Amino acid sequence: MRFHPHTAQDRKDMLAKIGVDSVDTLYSSVPADCPQGTKLNLPSGKTEAECGKIFEAFANDNHAASDGPFFLGAGCYYHHVPATVDYIIQRSEFLTSYTPYQPEVSQGTLQVIFEYQSMIAALTGQEIANASMYDGATALAEAALMAKRVTGRDNIVVNGSLHPHYNDVLATYLKHIGGEIEANTSEQTAAIVVQYPNFNGEIPDLAAAKKQAEAAGALLIVVVNEIVALGLLPAPSQADIVVGEAQSIGNAMMFGGPHLGFLACAKKQVRSMPGRVCGATIDADGKRAFVLTLSTREQHIRREKATSNICTNQGLCATAFTTHMALLGETGFKKLALLNHSKSQQLAAKLEAAGLKVLNKTYFNEFIVEVKNAAQVIEKAAQNKIIAGLAIEADKLLVCATEMTSEEDMDKLTASLRGI
Repeated sequence: MRFHPHTAQDRKDMLAKIGVDSVDTLYSSVPADCPQGTKLNLPSGKTEAECGKIFEAFANDNHAASDGPFFLGAGCYYHHVPATVDYIIQRSEFLTSYTPYQPEVSQGTLQVIFEYQSMIAALTGQEIANASMYDGATALAEAALMAKRVTGRDNIVVNGSLHPHYNDVLATYLKHIGGEIEANTSEQTAAIVVQYPNFNGEIPDLAAAKKQAEAAGALLIVVVNEIVALGLLPAPSQADIVVGEAQSIGNAMMFGGPHLGFLACAKKQVRSMPGRVCGATIDADGKRAFVLTLSTREQHIRREKATSNICTNQGLCATAFTTHMALLGETGFKKLALLNHSKSQQLAAKLEAAGLKVLNKTYFNEFIVEVKNAAQVIEKAAQNKIIAGLAIEADKLLVCATEMTSEEDMDKLTASLRGI
């Protein structure tokens, strides 16, 4: 296949079509302090073996969660993934498959997707779930667009503490599609967004949020950053749409991705839902079979009438989630949630006994500790190979404990914070 680069006239025509003067205009949103056009400090003229050693040296500079005490959460969580999960997803039937366009040869993949949807629906207290999203942040943005379609309104109210990355992605979607994030409800409010637990770790009152949404004639969107919390907290069944991040089950942190976004809602809104849905039916021989019942993305059937441009269902991540959940079962999932909460309670007790102040009244597995200089605390703790958490304000440190957090880890963090 020959490569035919765009001509100068091709570029001019394309820029004119989208209404900009130059390619540089397309990068105007990139912060000025980000390197642009500068030569990267990388060696040239190296052999493959030499390049391997160079990049191995780069990799050795990383400090993984397993390398020492780790208390960072904030949307990406350190959990144990059973070896069975990796074994299953590495099988060629799952590892190489993409969207199952031919159901007659994709029954295994379709069944996994169906079971994934069923699990998400059960966890969230909703009637239906789609075949997964990119990640939690884009799932929220897609839910906002869904709310716009359902209500015919444009704006979104964020109630309480929402993950800042989610907020940024939501604002970006609205900026280019229409609408804005508003502080208070109005006649143009399509939905109210509540994170559960919120970014500070607190457990919000969903019943109150539902009343506020109903009074405004808006939908309630509940965001779940840490899906393990749903093993202990009541399912957000009062929500109209539930979205979030399912990375915690079956998926390692992997330097921030790929992750597994999810979206669930009431059955009556299924045709406004983005992505696709796998359904169960009966084949010509009367046997149970699985098919894609709704495929609403733009390059598959719907084209310009699509409800979203989600172009993958994160199938491998969803398979990992489904495998891990099947191994845990309902009882195991609840026990995992209880273990996470008890670990965080143990950590909070140790920190308070050392004279530190925990600011949360409620929490699941992460909470805020008051410190004098959060950024400095994190830096000094890192010198002792302790990842102390996330600085969310100058004097607030967000810390997280999971089933992977040992008592020794807690003691090391406590001693470090007390010393600092």
